[in-house]
Amino acid sequence: MSNRQLIKSAHIWFLTVVVALGLLAVAGKADINSNGQNANQNSNSNSNTSNTNTSQNRNANRSNRNANTTRATGEQTGMGNLNSRDHDFIMDAAMGGLEEVELGHIAAQKGTSEAVKQFGQRMVDDHSKANEELMTLAQSKGITLPTTLDEKHRNEVTKLSAKTGADFDRAYSKLMLSDHVKDVSEFEKQSTKGADPDLKAFASKTLPTLQEHLQLAKTLPGNESSGGSMNSNSNRSNRNSNSNRNSNSNKNSNGNSNRP
Repeated sequence: MSNRQLIKSAHIWFLTVVVALGLLAVAGKADINSNGQNANQNSNSNSNTSNTNTSQNRNANRSNRNANTTRATGEQTGMGNLNSRDHDFIMDAAMGGLEEVELGHIAAQKGTSEAVKQFGQRMVDDHSKANEELMTLAQSKGITLPTTLDEKHRNEVTKLSAKTGADFDRAYSKLMLSDHVKDVSEFEKQSTKGADPDLKAFASKTLPTLQEHLQLAKTLPGNESSGGSMNSNSNRSNRNSNSNRNSNSNKNSNGNSNRP
């Protein structure tokens, strides 16, 4: 083979190698671009998923906050129908009514005096009816009333239940007298000074029954003298009040007459 043929063959091989290297370079670049696109797609997919989850979490948190706000507003709306004084009255009346019914059942069973037994049953009948009316009224105002006695009233019931015979009759009679003195006073205030018209109407309607209970309680065993004493104290207080007013009136009159 001549030198010219050798040089020509070498050129051909050189060109072949260059072309092969170029093809390899192009293929490698294409692979890199493909991987980069996949990486970008994965990154975008993960980013979108993350954004979606974040958005869902934000919406869930916003929903929870709105739900909590709604519940809080609902409770405030229920309270908003009554001022604090009316709310305290309806809660106290409900608790007192529950105790009267429970003690009435005990008195009707354990009382030795027929008067105590009959009074106990009267408490069950009258206060059960009043409790139902109060429950319906409270529901219309968005108020949830207690259905069981609290610790203070439960202790009173337990203490009284431990007594027997004449001791039970006297203790029950004394408790009923003091309770109904307080009840009549509270219902009188509510019937005249209450803000809610429906609650005022309930107090006015129930008051005569409570006043009748009070008069009956004064005749129970051991309360005859207590009732008289209470009336005496009330009359004495009224006399003192009238005396003070008259005294002040006389002083003012004398003072005015002595002025030049």
